[in-house]
Amino acid sequence: MFFEYPKLLYLALIIPLMILLYVWREVKGRQPYLTVSNISPWNFKKENLLKRILRHIPFVLRCLAVLFLVLAIARPRSASKLEKVSTEGIDIVLGIDVSTSMLAMDFKPDRINAAKQIATEFVAQRPADRMGVVVFAGESYTQCPLTTDRQSLINMLKEIQCGIIEDGTAIGNGLATAVARLKDSDAKSKVVILLTDGVNNTGEISPQMAIEIAKTYGIRVYTIGIGAMGEAPYPTPYGVQTMKVEIDEPLLKEIAKETGGKYFRATDNTKLAAIYTEINKMEKSKTIVDSFPQYKELFMNFALVAFLAVVLELIMRLFVTKHLPD
Repeated sequence: MFFEYPKLLYLALIIPLMILLYVWREVKGRQPYLTVSNISPWNFKKENLLKRILRHIPFVLRCLAVLFLVLAIARPRSASKLEKVSTEGIDIVLGIDVSTSMLAMDFKPDRINAAKQIATEFVAQRPADRMGVVVFAGESYTQCPLTTDRQSLINMLKEIQCGIIEDGTAIGNGLATAVARLKDSDAKSKVVILLTDGVNNTGEISPQMAIEIAKTYGIRVYTIGIGAMGEAPYPTPYGVQTMKVEIDEPLLKEIAKETGGKYFRATDNTKLAAIYTEINKMEKSKTIVDSFPQYKELFMNFALVAFLAVVLELIMRLFVTKHLPD
């Protein structure tokens, strides 16, 4: 147990002042009602001694009420112990292409939604890993940083959409942003899963430069080319038309080879799911996951004791000490 506001405990110093004032009133402030030469006729019996003790009980209860009220307003709390738990896992960043070509419907219902759905299943199967998400089109940004919070990560995946950033396919930018999320990681294994359906045609960072950055930080990159062979149906304002599938497979193979990863080609939902299943069998290394403490408020217990002390004092004054001799 600890107090959230320990400085408020100094208010308990009012209790010694209350005691001093009470003693002064009892000893110094009392005047005799009658002066006599001999007090033997007034010697009290043992039961009178008990009554004289009972007369001070209300004051004791009042001090007790003040003490527990001070303890209550200092906000006593308890917390479970913070521990670091060692688990098996790796750090993984999913790099997902969100260019408008990902709306092609050669996957069900389309490429982007198939990628999101299968990536979500992949995330759910790896509870021990820290994972994050980077999206890219003509530019790139972090959708979700590395985390062990599976539900937050899955919610972030569901929010991914095409057309929310400048269109294009900046593979170099997407890979560099994913590497940036992993470069400070202490995990033994750091992996990027880069999924795209196009050819690098924009971006400030070339794919070759991104490859060198990934190699510098020991990051393994698994690349996935997503798209059917030949042509694919694509929605337009004039209806569904066909578009040529263009994937820079030589570049994706180079990225995977240079970083120690592997290139995959997904032509439908089943193949894409099989690719994630294969990646799921990668080696694992130890990582540290913090378990956060849960706090419990205890002020109500102290406030209840203070209230009961006040009630008991009132009862004592009304029904017990009212007719006792001074």
